[in-house]
Amino acid sequence: MLIVMRHGAAEEEILRVVATIEEMGYQARPMPGKQRTSVGLVGNDGRVDGSRLAALPGVQEILHVTKPYKQVSREWKAEPTVVRLPAGLSVGGEDVIVMAGPCSVESERQIIEAARAVREAGATVLRAGAFKPRSSPYAFQGLGQIGLRLLAKAREETGLLIVTEAMDAEGLDHVVEVADIVQVGARNMQNYSLLKHAGRCGKPMLLLSAEYILAEGNTQVILCERGIRSFDQATRNLFDLSAIPVVHGLSHLPIVADPSHGTGHRDMVIPMARAAVAAGADGLLVEVHPYPDRALSDGAQSLYPEQFERLMKEVRLIAEAIGRRVAEPAAVRA
Repeated sequence: MLIVMRHGAAEEEILRVVATIEEMGYQARPMPGKQRTSVGLVGNDGRVDGSRLAALPGVQEILHVTKPYKQVSREWKAEPTVVRLPAGLSVGGEDVIVMAGPCSVESERQIIEAARAVREAGATVLRAGAFKPRSSPYAFQGLGQIGLRLLAKAREETGLLIVTEAMDAEGLDHVVEVADIVQVGARNMQNYSLLKHAGRCGKPMLLLSAEYILAEGNTQVILCERGIRSFDQATRNLFDLSAIPVVHGLSHLPIVADPSHGTGHRDMVIPMARAAVAAGADGLLVEVHPYPDRALSDGAQSLYPEQFERLMKEVRLIAEAIGRRVAEPAAVRA
């Protein structure tokens, strides 16, 4: 349920609505807007009788949110959410954010070299997994906390922000100490204890399952499109870029595209990255490795640094053509 306040409603009137919602046994989520404030009611399993709230001073109307993904929907919040990051960066505004780097942290030399290469090409966020979810117990599982320390060193040397994946609630606490953006991958979309813990961590989240995060009070959520499994073996996933405008129509949250996991093939990453920006993606998540042929995971879908440099030049032109721009590293922006 959404309680829409009248334009110019007094603070006391808003606080009374919040108090009444809590007296009814639910949680209140005040949402100041450009024109007026709305107060969301969460914690209900079914329809709530809004007559008690409708009678309060300052209330203009009561809206029943019909979507199962309540707080994520445009019904809940009409204005687009802009996720604020350190160093003056943001996701969901005019800028297109490019997050790039290897699938996993393998060594100090590898991650530093990769960070320098993607920064030089214009990326603003370094992506790399310290913890790697793998189907086979014999595959490389990541360096764990050593990998987190190497990511911190890469940020210190290059100034890039860090996005890396958390595997479980316990490991999330370690990831939060290093990451500027915490990623929750496809394998953990139903790891509800992790999602609830992530909703309370206070960090921007990059994921595919958003309602759990917002329900715990964290509104800094970035959605990620990387496709779905299909019968077609020509690509890793069915990378449906029409999902980007669909999501923008249904949700106020920003969305980035991952053409690396979406296609699984290096030669498809650049054209699909171009298409994603043209379709309205708020950012890209691209795998780049200094030596893809030696990568311990996902080398076949990782770009060489020179290919990533080409990608950056091309997506800058596309972003400019549609009235946006690709965010630049801090030193360049200064």
